[in-house]
Amino acid sequence: MAEVLRNSLAIIVTSSGFTCQYYSCRPTGGYRIHCSCFPRCLCYNSTIKTNKKQLKGHGVDTISLRENGRSQFEVTGHIMMEMNLLFGSERRDTPRIVSNMVACVQSGLVCEEDEENMLNQRRKEEFDPSYFEQKFPPLGNSEIHKNPDFEHIGVAEPLTISTGISSEFEDKLHFLEERNEQILSKRILMLSRSNKVRSVLELYRTMEFSGLQPSSHACNSLLSCLLRNEMLDDALRVFESMKANESTTGHSYSLVLKAIANIQGYDSALKMFSKLEVECKVKKDFDVIAYTTMISICGKVNNWAQTERIWRSMKENGLVGTIVTYRLLVSVFVRCGQNELAIDAYSEMIQNGLKPGEDAMKAIIGACAKEGKWDLALSVFQSMLNVGLKPNLIACNALINSIGKSGNVKLAFRVYDVMKSLGHTPDVYTWNALLGALYRANQHADALHLFESIREQSSQVNLHLYNTALMSCQKLGLWNRALQLLWQMEASGLSVSSASYNLVIGACEVARKPEIALQVYEHMVQQQCTPDTFTHLSLIRSCIWGSLWAEVKEILNRAGTDVSLYNAAIQGMCLRGKIESAKKLYMRMRKSGLKPDGKTRALMLQNLQKDAIRPSNRRISHPRRY
Repeated sequence: MAEVLRNSLAIIVTSSGFTCQYYSCRPTGGYRIHCSCFPRCLCYNSTIKTNKKQLKGHGVDTISLRENGRSQFEVTGHIMMEMNLLFGSERRDTPRIVSNMVACVQSGLVCEEDEENMLNQRRKEEFDPSYFEQKFPPLGNSEIHKNPDFEHIGVAEPLTISTGISSEFEDKLHFLEERNEQILSKRILMLSRSNKVRSVLELYRTMEFSGLQPSSHACNSLLSCLLRNEMLDDALRVFESMKANESTTGHSYSLVLKAIANIQGYDSALKMFSKLEVECKVKKDFDVIAYTTMISICGKVNNWAQTERIWRSMKENGLVGTIVTYRLLVSVFVRCGQNELAIDAYSEMIQNGLKPGEDAMKAIIGACAKEGKWDLALSVFQSMLNVGLKPNLIACNALINSIGKSGNVKLAFRVYDVMKSLGHTPDVYTWNALLGALYRANQHADALHLFESIREQSSQVNLHLYNTALMSCQKLGLWNRALQLLWQMEASGLSVSSASYNLVIGACEVARKPEIALQVYEHMVQQQCTPDTFTHLSLIRSCIWGSLWAEVKEILNRAGTDVSLYNAAIQGMCLRGKIESAKKLYMRMRKSGLKPDGKTRALMLQNLQKDAIRPSNRRISHPRRY
């Protein structure tokens, strides 16, 4: 139906056939056209200032409204009869000028047919100059009328589109001059890239309303434009339309999932992804980009379990990851301490013929070092050197530490030489790895020599390096060298721990210097460093080998009821022949409610049986005389 007013024009299209009837109402009369086959309607609102003309054809009518010489819109439709809208004239082929007209589309209105003589009389009446702007009904809600009768009504109340998704713009649909989908898709691309949000939305909805489908590339560009302007609701509406039209791509899912994660959080994105996975058609549209995006989202929150699940799902879907995919997998797994998974992802990347990046190679060297796979770490290290990459200091330290733990000292020092040739300056982690390698290889003298070199070359000597040197002193029984290191530690301002004191006391124990050990113990207490079980055990063993039995009892009294100390003291007394003292201490231990270990019980039973045999032998050796 179309209604022509002096200041406004309303055109309502509801069918592919048009019936034109001029009908004048008191304030709102005009022309009305009723079309009874269109399930939907096209709409455009515009103020027309100059002219209106109608081009008539046998099958096509074009109504062109112009403003200042530029076309505002055109309506081209296949009609069953010729249609002409005239103003103030009975001629059907004479163009007339109508000023200040507004074109708008509306569905669901019915005109009533009137008599021809009434139409002729009312053509000369003046129209109401008020401006009517009408909004569209929801898409798909227009009525299909089979009865072509006309009904005279006033201007309908404004209608509002309700899509369930909020938008800051009004929904407007344009009459399209161009019907080529490729050309219209290019327009969507251009408007999206220019950030013309209103224009591109109106064009997209007009195409959708007209049954035209934009290309997937154009729709993805529109999604990107809407998300860039934080219009998530409109973007989701376009996304759902793309799913219905089966025009989604992996890039579409990637854009939407990333936006959901940024705006609504990781949980919402994961929930949406899981829901999409259930839909078989959608899962077929998932490409490696969509999976990689979800892996990145899970990796940001360090959810390695979901990362692994998505990785497995991608492989089950027959997809092969890209370099970015595997770089993310290795990074996430290494960061979460899942070194085995990181190695699996790296191995799969190599099997698929992909060249790992520098970051992935550095990370995998660390993962292999932690898992003890120094041979794989060394292979990756050599591969980096072959392609001209420079392993960083962290990767070098991890490799040296891993090789050192395997006992291959020479290879560890060869890697150290390569590290220096790369221009890296050794740090405390480098020195600790080398000292550890020498200690594990039982090269304690070399470890002490290296420690002295470190002290001369660098001031970065920390507590851990001192303790490694003290461990070598303990193995060698160098109690005097251990004492020197202890005084150096205290003089340098380091906070000496009980472990350091224990190593010095242990060196005195190996050297059989119980008196020195007791002095170190007293100094330790004066420094307000609390002794632990290992301190007391080392002292008890030193005093037992030095036959300082009184000191042993004093240490037991200070330490309290510690079952390990009682076991060590009883076993030492038995081995040193102090059976009576061991019995007394054993009875004291039982009264305290402490349970001896197997070795203590065995020694006590052995000595008790010897005591039981000796009196019986005496009775046999002196028979009674008669």
